[in-house]
Amino acid sequence: MRIAISGTYSSGKTLTSYALAHYVGIPRTRARTMRELLPEAVPGKTLEQCTAAELVQLIVRRHVDRAVHESSFEGSFISDGSSLQEWIYGSVRVIVGINPNESLHLSELESVERTADIRVFDAVMEQLGIAFKQHVKQTYDVFVHLPNELALAADGHRPVNERFRSMADERLLEVAAELGIPAHVVGGTVAERLVEIARLFDLPALMSPEEAIARAQAEYEALDMRTESDRASVIVR
Repeated sequence: MRIAISGTYSSGKTLTSYALAHYVGIPRTRARTMRELLPEAVPGKTLEQCTAAELVQLIVRRHVDRAVHESSFEGSFISDGSSLQEWIYGSVRVIVGINPNESLHLSELESVERTADIRVFDAVMEQLGIAFKQHVKQTYDVFVHLPNELALAADGHRPVNERFRSMADERLLEVAAELGIPAHVVGGTVAERLVEIARLFDLPALMSPEEAIARAQAEYEALDMRTESDRASVIVR
């Protein structure tokens, strides 16, 4: 079974995917994060400073990185996210702007001005959507969708807001349904998520939820969580 842990920014995908891999014994795959890709893709810039063209490059880079990792598995795997989120994070920006925090003054029914750049970006995202959706439909058997239950991480890395998160959250479920991929919304604590996911797919638990979470937290804490600015300064030196 090829399971994608779905959800928007700060929904707990990474920790949940680590813990689930330990809990049920299915290997985990991932793509490099935007903060890992930024220093080599657009040196010296943060995500919120990227142009529309640079954002397209980052979206494609992450999709390719994800696809390469996924292709190394012949059987079951658990994916931390999916290429669908990369595409949706881009397509939602057609409404809220390349830097969503610059459109905080708009109401929920308003969208940013459709400038020439936005129109081109919209057309590019529409075409990328064709390829990304095909990849997603061929790659994943099921989505486990984590709802927006947690506060957006205040780490200065994410140029997004609650409107962006809500729109992306809704769109992820809409497109999964459009593609005919079953999507199970699973909330609660990480332990509750693990138990429910195992129950949904009749997967055997190899250890207690607490042990799986402890192992996942150790791996999570070992991740390089520096911001793109900190990474870039190391590269420059």
